[in-house]
Formats: sequence, structure tokens, C-alpha cells
Amino acid sequence: MIVFAIYIAIFVASFFIVKFAVHKATTDYTSLKTVTFGDESAVTPNRIASVVSILSIFLLWGAFTGSKMIPSFLHAPGPFIGEASFTYTAEAGGQTDDATVTVNVFEVGNDNEDPPEVDPGDGWAKNDADAVGAWRSGLIRVDRNDELGRDDGHTVVAVNGHPIEPGGSVETEFGRVGMSPKGTLNFEPAKGWQMEPIWLPPPEAVVARMGEIASEGYRDSTLWEHLGYSLFRVIVGFFFGALVGIPLGYAMGLSNWFRGWFDPIVEFMRPVPPLALIPLVIIWAGIGEAGKIILLFLAALWIMAIAARSGVSGVSISKVHAAYSLGASKWQIMRHVIVPNSLPDIFTGARVAMGVCWGTVVAAELVAAEKGAGMMIMVASKFQLTDIVIMGIILIGVIGFGIDMLMRAAERALVPWKGKV
Repeated sequence: MIVFAIYIAIFVASFFIVKFAVHKATTDYTSLKTVTFGDESAVTPNRIASVVSILSIFLLWGAFTGSKMIPSFLHAPGPFIGEASFTYTAEAGGQTDDATVTVNVFEVGNDNEDPPEVDPGDGWAKNDADAVGAWRSGLIRVDRNDELGRDDGHTVVAVNGHPIEPGGSVETEFGRVGMSPKGTLNFEPAKGWQMEPIWLPPPEAVVARMGEIASEGYRDSTLWEHLGYSLFRVIVGFFFGALVGIPLGYAMGLSNWFRGWFDPIVEFMRPVPPLALIPLVIIWAGIGEAGKIILLFLAALWIMAIAARSGVSGVSISKVHAAYSLGASKWQIMRHVIVPNSLPDIFTGARVAMGVCWGTVVAAELVAAEKGAGMMIMVASKFQLTDIVIMGIILIGVIGFGIDMLMRAAERALVPWKGKV
């Protein structure tokens, strides 16, 4: 929630800065175009907003992971690392005494994991020392070295002067000291706002891992082989989904019989997630390459069919009547009226279908895949290699975005009339 709130704050601040500082100084209001619904040229992406959005996400990622790629003053409060201490009050045999616990809070993965050396003190309650990793917690048996132990009724009744009982806790400047139901103290160092690397590594760790896998490979395959296999599966699955789905959508849009016959099937299968089909795909097609292609084919099929059907149904009847009045045949109407006017919807459906296929490739490669970005992500997740998981997600997103950009360019080149007629 903190990250989300900061991102919203950056969005609002950037919006007003650009609106009132940049645009007010550079915009010629007489040249502004009145927004017309259906005309995509009326509203175009603000590149400044895009750049600020991406930089904001990167900044938040670095700030909440303690990244060395951004200045330290921008870091969110991190976990406590160093020497922590607190005082406990013990009671045994009708006597009370105070002792100090010194804890070495170390960064997980470092060698400095030994408890510090401390003077035991003069009272019957002896000073203690322990070591706890950052973002971790540890039980501290303070009664083990005290002269009066649990056989003498040893209990801890206060921490830093604050009363404590089983199940309770006391907040200190170094973290939380709790007490288990059996009366053992538990020290949990302050975690701050930063994420532990095992959950979210900093950007430089992901970049380093990408370089390592790009040069050395992962599970006997190079990074480019993994990405190439995923891309191949997505393109082949999408191709066959479009090859079947577009003619099916045209038939449903042009024929009442085809619409009535296939509409229940298409509308039934459309909301079924591709993940639910994995067991059937394995049973029917096995665990080979065909099963993965079939799953991606089914992910694209229904989207392309609905897009083509919507494109045909959205053709203005006045254009068809005008073509008939000029003596056009049915084939000419199909060629010069139906297809051109339905292409914008088909391209939109293709972009959506490609996105769904990329989202499904991870699940498709669960089916005994030996290569692929999805396989790489799933194997890494089993060993909590979060940097590889994030790297795979970023690469899938970048490739998917690149494909979408190519499809947008193809749409602008092949369907220049979109939103204009």
C-alpha cells in the first residue's frame, strides 16, 4: 500500500507539472484538435508521461530494495543491521534481577554471524549474547546461563522496564521482543520498509543474473534458446488460432446458421481460462511439443473468432447498399467492403490474443518443457531464485511489448483508414 500510494502521488505531481508547466508554455491552443470518438489520432500517448511512469516504477523498485543504482538518500528505511541490545528483568525464588541481551543482527549471506562477546555481569541474572539475521527472528533462552533457572521458577517479567507476559511483546528501538507461550523471549529486528532480496532483489541483481545466464546459460540451454522456444510456441499457436478463428468469425458474422451453430461453443469456451485446459491437453496430446502448441492455439482461437465476428457485424449496412447499387457482386462486397472494414477489429483481437498467448506460455511450458522462458521461471521459483523469475517476467514482457509494437505498425501500414471512415 505504501508503494502504491507513493506511485499515485508521483502520478498526480507529474500530471500537474506537465500540464501547467510544460504544456502551458509550449502548446498552441488554436491547433488543438477536438476529440472525436472513433478517431485514434485524436488522443495519442504522452511520451513524457510514459517516460516518467517507467522511471517511477524503477525508482520505487530501487528505493524499496536498497539498490545501489539510485542515490542512498532515496532509499526507503531498511532493516536494522548492527548490534542491538535490550534489558530484561527476571524473577526466580522471590528474587528479581536485570541483565542485558546483546544481539548481533547480521546481513543474511555474510560471514559475520557470531554472537558478540559480553561480560556476564555480577548478578544472578547473567548478560546474554546471540546472533540473528536481518528480516529473521530468533529465540533467546536467557535462563540458560542464569544462576537461577527454570527449576527455580525463572520467568521474565519485563523488557526495558515494560511488563511482558507469554504471548505479549515489547517494542524497542532495535525491534520487537516477544514472549512465546512457554515464556521464551523472541527477538525480531526492525525490518524497515525495504523488501528482503529473497522476495524482491534489487535491479542490479536481476541485471547481473541476466548477464550470467546470457553468457553461461541455464539448465543446459542459452538464454536465447529459452526465449526462442517460447517465441516459437507463441507464434505457432497464435498463427493456427488466427487461421481457424478468423474464417470462423467471418462465417458467424455473415450467416445466421453458422452464428447459431457456433455461437454457444464460442461463448462457452471464451471465459474458460487456458490453464483449466492443461489436464485435457496432456490427456489428449501428451506432454510433447504438440500439447503446448494446442494450449496456445486454444488461447487465441476464441479471441480471434469473436474479433472477426465483431468486425463483420460492425460493418455499416449503408456501405453494403452503396456497393450493391454500384453493381458490385457478393465477392466484390466481401473483398472491398467487408474485409477492409473488419480488419481494425481483427487487428485489435490479434493484439489481445497475442497478449493472452504470452500470458499462457508459462502454463504451456509446465507440460514437461525442457526449454522456454516459462520453464526457466517455474524451475527458478522452486528454488526461490527470485532474480531469475523477475528476469524471465521482464523478458517476456519486453518481447510481448515489442510484438505489440510491430502489430501496431503493421496495422497503421495495412489499415490506414482505421477510425477515419
